[in-house]
Amino acid sequence: MAEKKYIPQLPEGTQIPVHIGMIMDGNGRWAKKRGLPRKFGHREGAQTFRTITRHAKNCGVKYFTVYAFSTENWKRPKDEVEAIMDLFEKYLDEVRDFIEENIRICFIGDRSMLRPELQRKMASVEEDSRDFKAMTLLIAINYGGRDEIVHAAKRLAQEVKEGKTDPSMITEDMLNSRLYTAELDGDIAPDVDLIIRPSGEQRLSNFMIWQAAYAEYYFTNILWPDFKPADLEKAIIAYSDRNRRFGSV
Repeated sequence: MAEKKYIPQLPEGTQIPVHIGMIMDGNGRWAKKRGLPRKFGHREGAQTFRTITRHAKNCGVKYFTVYAFSTENWKRPKDEVEAIMDLFEKYLDEVRDFIEENIRICFIGDRSMLRPELQRKMASVEEDSRDFKAMTLLIAINYGGRDEIVHAAKRLAQEVKEGKTDPSMITEDMLNSRLYTAELDGDIAPDVDLIIRPSGEQRLSNFMIWQAAYAEYYFTNILWPDFKPADLEKAIIAYSDRNRRFGSV
């Protein structure tokens, strides 16, 4: 059965964020409210991910980053982690549907702890979608903002050790160009304009803490599996109404 297509209903003149970050939160609570195991919430949340990603593209968003699995999520019960990884591998096969829509797919985070077959499928999807231009979808898996900065700092430190870089000449741009969001086959994702977090929580939870230096935040009590295209539009409209001064007056 084909997925329903939602036509954007944004007011004329709405300013569309170039880069949206989405913290997909509330799957477990959604399942608990229904007396179901947490894995059912993750399954429903994965369906929402597909719908909202497509709608972001249709709204004109150019970069859409979703927080799929954090470096801290390994602390969850083993059966829940395994269920998430099984679901992620399943959706790696289905995410190829996005390729038909000219969506480029990239993954950010430390892949070394993931299953070899999962890593292989991730690399294959990236390669097959590398030239697509409609939107870049970044999926953050085994990702943490602090881990990302440490990763970039280690790369710079190695360059200093090898005599390729003078430590006194290190700049923000140099560190930025060594983050996971710069490892996109020659592309560097721009800073995040808008971060959306469903579920009622009001914190970043170690998500893109470098790239979010001047991001706008939008929080809602809606649990992620219940998040609809209209809710994405409400967040975009709220963003459009804000005055972004970037430190000026």
